[in-house]
Amino acid sequence: MKRTSLLLSLAVLVGLSTAGCQIVASPLAGVIYNETKYGDVATDEAVANKEGKACGTSILGWVATGDASIQAAKTAGGIAKVASVDHSAKNLLGIFGEWCTIVRGN
Repeated sequence: MKRTSLLLSLAVLVGLSTAGCQIVASPLAGVIYNETKYGDVATDEAVANKEGKACGTSILGWVATGDASIQAAKTAGGIAKVASVDHSAKNLLGIFGEWCTIVRGN
């Protein structure tokens, strides 16, 4: 009886931790692996000489850290005027996820 309870508890824990296998937002779903890049915002700035990137990570969908804001990406790239904002997402089996904001501008 004790072993059955332990196995059931373990099964519920695993089920809850993998219920949302895609732990980062992406326009495409990849349950086993996902690595996508996509555009979000573009301005009238014609030339973009600089690029800045800011990322956040997630482990098992339980712990998430980082600053993936546009402001953090602007600061990382030394950008004052934004020409475009893109995003990239990575997911590996719902264990590790990464969400990045990529800003281009001057």
